[in-house]
Amino acid sequence: MPDSELEAELLDAERRLQAAQRAGDVAALDGLLDERLIAFGPDGNRFTKQDDLSAHRDRTSVIDELVEEELDLIVEGTTGVTFFLGRVTGTFGGVPVTARLRYTRTWTYGDRGWRILAAHISPA
Repeated sequence: MPDSELEAELLDAERRLQAAQRAGDVAALDGLLDERLIAFGPDGNRFTKQDDLSAHRDRTSVIDELVEEELDLIVEGTTGVTFFLGRVTGTFGGVPVTARLRYTRTWTYGDRGWRILAAHISPA
């Protein structure tokens, strides 16, 4: 259970992110990803906010199933980190994928609420 209002808001932002990923909701993702986003996928490739939005818009990234197994978070000032562990099934770059993954996301809090600044995804 979150200890503070900012932790509760971060938990809500993480849940909205997961819902947007499952739905392929580009507008919602746009509001949750910082313009400066740098992320690394499980294959080690680097991508930006525009890369992520384009993949969802063009349907080259489609998440059919996203099942959360664990979720932890830390908030320090206006910085938050979420640690997600779960199963993901979908198509990425035209390739069907089923994997158990860990996502570590660094969030920053500002005028527009929580937004993801950096992310790292790895096999679990």
